[in-house]
Amino acid sequence: MNCYDDLVYRGLIKDITNNEDFKEKLNNGGMTFYIGTDPTADSLHLGHLSSFLICERLARFGHHPIVLVGGATGLIGDPRPTKEREMQDTSIIFKNVEGIKNQLNKYFPHCKMVNNYDWLKDMSFIDFLRDIGKYFNVPYMLNKDIVKRRLTEGISYTEFSYQLMQAYDFMYLYEHENCVMEVAGQDQWGNITSGIDLIRKKLGKEAYAFTMPLVTTKSGVKFGKSEGNALWLDKDKTSSYDMYQYLVNSEDEMVISYLKVFTFLSKEEIDKLEVSLKEEPEKRLAAKTLAYEVVKFLHGKEEADKVKDMSEEIFASGGISGNVETIEVNSELNVSIVDFLMLTEMFPSKSEARRMVEQNAISINGEKINDPKTVIDQSFVKDGGILVQKGKKQFKKIIIK
Repeated sequence: MNCYDDLVYRGLIKDITNNEDFKEKLNNGGMTFYIGTDPTADSLHLGHLSSFLICERLARFGHHPIVLVGGATGLIGDPRPTKEREMQDTSIIFKNVEGIKNQLNKYFPHCKMVNNYDWLKDMSFIDFLRDIGKYFNVPYMLNKDIVKRRLTEGISYTEFSYQLMQAYDFMYLYEHENCVMEVAGQDQWGNITSGIDLIRKKLGKEAYAFTMPLVTTKSGVKFGKSEGNALWLDKDKTSSYDMYQYLVNSEDEMVISYLKVFTFLSKEEIDKLEVSLKEEPEKRLAAKTLAYEVVKFLHGKEEADKVKDMSEEIFASGGISGNVETIEVNSELNVSIVDFLMLTEMFPSKSEARRMVEQNAISINGEKINDPKTVIDQSFVKDGGILVQKGKKQFKKIIIK
């Protein structure tokens, strides 16, 4: 299967530039391309992974990836569909840049890493307006989808200017790295075409691009979010076990598309899993393979084997397993369910813990707890600990010191 057909099979092409030779260039290899992200946190999450795997996919077809971490654009903020982003302190942005670069170097070591702060920090406002701004007209900018959606509520000049910065990034990489293609999520199409237009107007050259559909759950929620919390690639933020549990509980209607997007399994391997899903759904081979492959890619085979065994043991035994992820806490118990849940480190706040209890999303030792006034005492300790289940996908065994 050639490059273009593989991308189409995996559902990874949403919009493409209308260059006549686009498919030919994709299939021939040898293009330098870039994909970028702004450092809004010090770790990427699972939603990012679906996009950044494109680096490895295209590299396997002979293309040359560049990963841009937007130290400069991160200080400005890509417009959100509904409201202005909160400005982050420069020191936080720079810390996030290093965290993301370290992650990407780990997962995609063959990629060249760049930071647009390096070429934007010394450009004066006057130079930017004269050399870049004059190539854009306001009606053109206003017609971008993300801008149009914000006009009613208002959009600051800062966020309005973001597309110029991203366009300049593309042109800079075109000039200095022979980068002829940009790849991004579908929500970036307006910014990408601004870059293509700038390259055409200022350099007289042609550039290429395609966008990938956003990966979502069956209900349309962006993939990578779990009950309001991102599934971080950093194992210290989201454990291998929690990552595995989230993925192994993927909806049957979505799991095959996730296998295409999140793994490097061949079409033949995925086809076999699709047959299994239809003919023996109780085995959940497709979901188990998805969870295993993603954890293996992120945290290694040994970790993937461990969490796979942990998961199978807990559900086979129907109770507390000695291999379930554990956490030791200092507590004399006799505390409310909300206070107890905060000891598990599974919740960002008491209000979130209370909300999950009230929504019937918490089980203790397999029993639902939906009253925030419930007191957790010594009687809840079974087999040396207390098994906490959050939703369908997260488990922890709490050992009381």
